[in-house]
Amino acid sequence: MGAGTLKPGAEKAGAAGPGRPFDLAIVGTVGVPGRYGGFETLADQLTQRLHHDLRLLVCCTRAGRQPPLPESYLGASLRYFGWDANGWQSIPYDFVSLWHAAPRSRAVLVLGVSGCMLLPLIRLRAPGTRIVTNIDGLEWKRRKWGRLARLVLRASEWFAVHFSDAVVADNPAIEAHVRNSYGRPSALIYYGGDHIHRSQVDVSDVPLRFARGSYTLGICRIEPENNVREILQAFRTVPGQPLVMVGNWAISPYSQALRAEFGMLPNIELLDPIYEEQRLDALRRGARAYVHGHSAGGTNPSLVEAMAAGMAVLAYDVDYNRHTTDSQAFYWNSPDDLARQLQALGPAQLTSNAAAMTAIAARRYRWSTVTEQYRAVLFPSPGA
Repeated sequence: MGAGTLKPGAEKAGAAGPGRPFDLAIVGTVGVPGRYGGFETLADQLTQRLHHDLRLLVCCTRAGRQPPLPESYLGASLRYFGWDANGWQSIPYDFVSLWHAAPRSRAVLVLGVSGCMLLPLIRLRAPGTRIVTNIDGLEWKRRKWGRLARLVLRASEWFAVHFSDAVVADNPAIEAHVRNSYGRPSALIYYGGDHIHRSQVDVSDVPLRFARGSYTLGICRIEPENNVREILQAFRTVPGQPLVMVGNWAISPYSQALRAEFGMLPNIELLDPIYEEQRLDALRRGARAYVHGHSAGGTNPSLVEAMAAGMAVLAYDVDYNRHTTDSQAFYWNSPDDLARQLQALGPAQLTSNAAAMTAIAARRYRWSTVTEQYRAVLFPSPGA
């Protein structure tokens, strides 16, 4: 059995030990069920796969949620806190969640570094708890942050690496950063993509102006480091190439300005966030290709999901994206470069690339593997 696994018939409450009613707490996400982003999907998938033999606690935000709020999900206990899980409020949110969860759990999985400057206090409060932190994708490099925010996030990363029992990197480039910057090892654990079931919902069930197989799809948060403006500029120069872009267009002056500038173009359709997996599946099934503009971060879940859905990929040319796609996608580094590729790539090339992306996803991005890797890091065997 894997580390941390209970024997059949064992009482889950007894596994955590006196004063620690939980085996594992998950901290740092909006919460479960996963309906927001990659970390939420990760928390959801781990909950689905670990709740049978571990007592789980998932910390959730109350912000933006309408009561009644469920007290449990798939057997996992849910605890709610009033701070937002994103932006500057993620710092107190993560800290309060850690303060609550660490003394009650054998192990805590921290997703992101926002609250990690306070890990020394958490270690004093709960010296027997194992803390594992997924440091995400070098948050301090993102263009959306000002100088002070970048300094705070870089410091938080330092504390995460030095005060966690183990660090998880989701991409070889992040693994190399931890090794080169801090002289420390990290566990390389990817995301899964096999929750994408390629549903039979037809794209006609998602109202679009464009015919099936004619458009390129993009799904991301509308932030500068995701090169959204550059993608939109490229499609503006090739009016015969339709684009469907899904994102949070109302969230900031940056996203609102992009919608005002590009939203009325006849070959561009900008959709608000879609969280229903079947509707996203329909959009993926109806697309010609997937365009990915992320320039910061590690293994991006939306890219993994596109690969698992069998889509050809046009990715921004950075190490993270090349690692994720085994350097087998199509890569671009400017609006003009992307526009040229859009015009040059034919059906045979896109079909061949889609097959390559599917094969990589099937081999590498499997939730069963991801779960067992997390289990091994969270509950290492004696002497490991």
